[in-house]
Amino acid sequence: MNMDRSRLNVDPQTTASILVADDDPRLLKSLADLLEKQGYWVSPALGGKAACQALEQNRFDLAMLDLRMPDMDGFDVMAHAARVQPDCGIIVVSGESSFSAVSRALRRGAQDYIKKPFDPDELLATLEAMLGKRTLIRAHADVQRRLEKSEALHRYIVNSSPDIVFMLDNKGHFCFVNSKIESLLGYRPDDLNGEHFSIILDEQDVVRGTYALRDPSISADNPRTLEVSLKTRGSRKANRYFEVTAFPIDHETWPATAEPQDPKCTTKARFYGTARDVTERKEAEAFINFQAYHDLLTRLPNRALFKDRLNLAITQARRNDQKLAVMFLDLDRFKIINDTLGHAMGDRLLQAVTQRLENCLRKGDTLSRFGGDEFTLLLPAIASHDDARQIARKLIQALRKPFQLAEHEVFVGVSIGIALFPEAGNSLDQLIQNADIAMYHVKARGKDGYRFYSETMSIDSANRLSLERDLRRALDNDELRVFYQPQVCANSGQIVGLEALVRWQHPERGLLYPRDFLPLAEETRLIVDLSEQVLSKACQQVKRWIAQGHDNLRLAVNLSPIQVDHPRFVENLLQQLQSLNFPAGNLEIEITENVIMSDLEQISLKLRELAERGIRIAIDDFGTGYSSLNYLHRLPIHTLKVDQSFVKAIRNGDDGACIVNAIVAMAHGLKLDIVAEGVETDSQLAYLRGLGCHQVQGFFYGPAQPADAISRMLGLQQVSAAV
Repeated sequence: MNMDRSRLNVDPQTTASILVADDDPRLLKSLADLLEKQGYWVSPALGGKAACQALEQNRFDLAMLDLRMPDMDGFDVMAHAARVQPDCGIIVVSGESSFSAVSRALRRGAQDYIKKPFDPDELLATLEAMLGKRTLIRAHADVQRRLEKSEALHRYIVNSSPDIVFMLDNKGHFCFVNSKIESLLGYRPDDLNGEHFSIILDEQDVVRGTYALRDPSISADNPRTLEVSLKTRGSRKANRYFEVTAFPIDHETWPATAEPQDPKCTTKARFYGTARDVTERKEAEAFINFQAYHDLLTRLPNRALFKDRLNLAITQARRNDQKLAVMFLDLDRFKIINDTLGHAMGDRLLQAVTQRLENCLRKGDTLSRFGGDEFTLLLPAIASHDDARQIARKLIQALRKPFQLAEHEVFVGVSIGIALFPEAGNSLDQLIQNADIAMYHVKARGKDGYRFYSETMSIDSANRLSLERDLRRALDNDELRVFYQPQVCANSGQIVGLEALVRWQHPERGLLYPRDFLPLAEETRLIVDLSEQVLSKACQQVKRWIAQGHDNLRLAVNLSPIQVDHPRFVENLLQQLQSLNFPAGNLEIEITENVIMSDLEQISLKLRELAERGIRIAIDDFGTGYSSLNYLHRLPIHTLKVDQSFVKAIRNGDDGACIVNAIVAMAHGLKLDIVAEGVETDSQLAYLRGLGCHQVQGFFYGPAQPADAISRMLGLQQVSAAV
C-alpha cells in the first residue's frame, strides 16, 4: 500500500521507513502505532501478500515480519524481499521459537529475531540497534570510497571496525591495535602496544599461534588464518573465540604504514591483520555437535557416541591385553508407568533414573541412552567378572528405591545383560548384540537381575529367529487357525457370543498357543497382519452361523495396541468389515485399559466413531490396569470383562470375591454388560449368577474349540430350543 509521509509529520529524508507485516490485525496496529510514536515512517501489511506488494511499491530501510501468515509465510516474504529490495534489513517478530525456525530465518537473511509476545522496550532497542548497524555499514562503505583522501578518516574506520585490527613487529609485539579490542576483550590499546601477542592467547593456543607467524610460506597471497581462543581481561568473563587472519607487510609497496605506531614499539611493523569474533558461531557449532552425539532428554551420550567410545576402548583393550564389559540395561515396568501416568511423567522418570545410574559409575565409564527405556554401559579396563558383577548389583540396588513423580510413588527395576571382551565378542556389534541377548534372558526369568552372556544363549536366539521366519511363512501359507470360546448367558445357559482365539498349526511343532508366538508377533509388528487374518476367518465363519438362524450371535475379537494406535485404524477396520459383508452390530472389539490410557483423547475419538457404526466396545482384563476409572464415563463402552484372576479368588465365602463384587456393582450402576472370564466350577457360576453377572466364559463350558465343534454346540441349542 502507498502511504503519504507528509500526513505523519515526518521528514522522508531522515526518518527510517519500516514495513510491518502480520496476519493479526490487532497486533499489526499496535506494532505500527508503537513505531509511529517513535517517529518512524511505518507501512503496515496484513499478511504476506500485502507485504510483497508494499516491497514492490516503496523503498524500506527495514521490514519486521511474522513467520506464520496463512496466505504467504515470512520465509517467502524474505525471499521476495531479497529479489526486489536486497538492501532492506529484516527482523523476524514471531511466536515460532524452535531452533529449526530461528536457524532457517537467519539463513534466509533475517538480521535479528524477536519472540512474541514482545517487550516494547526490547523491540525498540533491537530496532534502533539494527538501524544503527545499517547506518554504520553504509557510513563505513562511504568512508572506504574516500579512504585515500584522509589518514584521519582511515584511522576512524579502523577504530570503528567490527573486528579487531592489529599490527605486529617481526618478533610478534603489538605495534598497533584498534579500540575494538576494549569492547570485546576489555584491554585498552595502550596496555597492549609493545607487548607480545601471546599475552592474550589462551595457553593451549600459544604454540600454534607462534608457529603460524614463523611459517616461511606466509605471503600477501597466502595469509595465515587460524581460530584461537583469546583471554579477556581479568577472570570475570569467559574466553572468546576469534578467527585471526595475518598478512605480511611489503615495505617496498607500503613503507609509510610500516613505521612504528607507538613509542613502546621500536621496530617496524612486519604483519597486519584482523581478528573476527566467532564466539557465537563456535557455541552454535558446539550445541549442534552436542545434539548429534547426545540424548537431549537425559543429556547422556547417544548410540553413535557410545559406539565411538566402545570402538576406542576395544582398540586399547587389544593393545594392553585387557578386558572390558558392555552392559545392556532395560527398565522393568517402565511401559506400565509411561502408559498410566503419561509421557511427561515417563520423561521425568528417565531423567531420575539417569541420575541414579550415573552415581554408581566409575570415572571413565560411559553410560548412554540407547533408545526408549534402554541404556548401554561401557566399563573399560576391568580385571575380571567380579568388577562387572559389583557394578551390576550396585545399579540394581540403586533403582529398587521408589521414585517420587509429583504425587505418585512408582517402582521400577532393571534387567541387565553383560558381555565381556574378548570372551563374548571381539567386535562392537557382537558385544552389544550379546549383551542384549543376555538381557532378554534376564527378562524371561523374572526381570530385575543380571546375567553374563554365554554361548548357549545364542542357540535360544537362533530359535527365536527361526520362529520369526516360520511365523512369516505361516501368514503366507494359511497355517493360522481360529478357535472359539463360548460366552454364555449366566441365567439361560444359551451361547450369546464367541471370543475368537488364534492358534498356529505349525508344520513341525504341532499346534501352538498364543503364548508361544504372540509376544514375538507384537515385537516384530507381524501382529497387524496376523490380527487381520484372524478377523477375516472369524467373520466369515460367524456369518455362516448367523445365516443359519443365530441372528444375535456376537463375535468378540482382541485387538493389539499397535493396531489401535495406527492412524487409519478405524478406516481399516470398517473397510475390512465391508469387504467381508459382516454386520457391524454383531462385532465386539476387546481392548485393555492400558491401551485406552496411552492416549485417551485419540482413543476416545476412534471408539466413538466405531460405536456410531454399531460396533460394541469391551474392556478386557478389567481391574488389572493402573488407570483412573474416569474414562468409563467418557468412552462408549458396552461391556466389562472381569479378569479370570479375580474369578479364581471366589471361594465358599465372600472375602476373596470383594473385587468381583465391586466390579459387578459398578457395571450395574453404569448400565454396562458384564462377562466373567475363567469360570471353572459350579460354585463360581452360582456366585456370579447371584451377583447378577450377565455372561460367563471358561472351562466350565469347555476350552476354546474349532469351528466344527462350535457348530455342533449351536446345533444342539437349536434342537433344545425347538423342543
